[in-house]
Amino acid sequence: MATHTPRSLPRSLYAATAIPAPPTPPLEGEASADIAIIGGGFTGLSTALHLAERGIAVTLIEANEPGWGASGRNGGQVNPGLKHTPDEIETKYGELGKRMVGFSHAAPDYVFDLVRRFQLRCAAHQGGTLRAAIGRKAAEELRRLQKVYEERGHPTRLLEGAALRDATGTDFYTIGLLDPRGGDLNPLSYARGLAGAAMALGARIHGGTPALALRPGTDGWEIATPNGKLRAGRVLLATNGYTDSLWHGLAQSLVPLYSSVRASAPLPEKLAASIVPFRGSVYETGRVTVYYRVDDGNRLVIGSRGPQRDLTSPAPIAYLVAHAELLWPQLKGIEWAQAWNGQLAYTEDHYPHVHALAPGLYAAYGYNGRGVAMASHMGKALSGLLTEGEAGFDMPITPMQPIAFHRFWKLGVWSEITRMRVLDKLGL
Repeated sequence: MATHTPRSLPRSLYAATAIPAPPTPPLEGEASADIAIIGGGFTGLSTALHLAERGIAVTLIEANEPGWGASGRNGGQVNPGLKHTPDEIETKYGELGKRMVGFSHAAPDYVFDLVRRFQLRCAAHQGGTLRAAIGRKAAEELRRLQKVYEERGHPTRLLEGAALRDATGTDFYTIGLLDPRGGDLNPLSYARGLAGAAMALGARIHGGTPALALRPGTDGWEIATPNGKLRAGRVLLATNGYTDSLWHGLAQSLVPLYSSVRASAPLPEKLAASIVPFRGSVYETGRVTVYYRVDDGNRLVIGSRGPQRDLTSPAPIAYLVAHAELLWPQLKGIEWAQAWNGQLAYTEDHYPHVHALAPGLYAAYGYNGRGVAMASHMGKALSGLLTEGEAGFDMPITPMQPIAFHRFWKLGVWSEITRMRVLDKLGL
């Protein structure tokens, strides 16, 4: 039989502070389920949880451990909406677009409801999300967006002047758009909590169990693993930024874009109170955004795009420390305790993708930086898709389309990040 050694969880703030992982031993021998899920991030875990609630026999397999990928390494922000504005979405998708807007903006409330309903210990805090604009052009765009939100009854409001300064603790921004539905949490604790809740309802979760082959079987699908085989009537591929060659062409339909994060050591109380005083999450406007928050331990957690490879030292993301000191000069000389990164899944059109790859086989991925909220809410929707069919599903189900020149994605991404940073600095 093949052997597999799971990759250890990378060092990060979350790895040091998260709740203990529930036991998820590797799959041994042959097993069967109504539905199999490949991938133990938020999409897979939330889908497994909701299927188990429905009384469906579901088995999830994960190559390493639940939350190992971007789900356990992101910035911890629970943000509403999609990359595109509501009017853009509705223009493109019509009536479905209206449902997409409603679904995506309800996603943060759904996350915090899950946390309460299953008593997940993940430092969840619904303190709001602030989109902060730099410069006149970005400010005008936020004013237009606020009008779009007002027309749809969204509970957002603009902050500027003293109100914006009091919220962020800095004069750096021109205007901000506050959405009280957003918030933050410890994403690794959240992933582990979802896994534990799903298993308590009867879901089977196996870590250290990569899918080596996927092929049609007599009554659905057969998944080969290093030490066993899993049979299921239906299968969901939920591997996101760590998608491999299991299904031909799927890896070439997304870009596994690295995002990098730095976390300070716990700040003294007085100093911490001067950083993001409103205690919500912030992300800057711009083509290459910076995002940050202060966690429940008074640590500043700040992230953005970085080198498109695994970090081996903090040096390549020193710019995050420099940016923090630009926003809050009082931070100069503090200790920065951790640096890490991981791969998100970006799609060419910046929409989440759901594909019906074959009868009984679906793939879902590509939250483009909004995975905590959207992947969690998608789990509920996907559980309905897998059991009841496509009618009423709140996202488009599209054909899989490989991205042209995908083999050059690392070079292309780094070149594009450099170009976009120049345009952001020029205010264009």
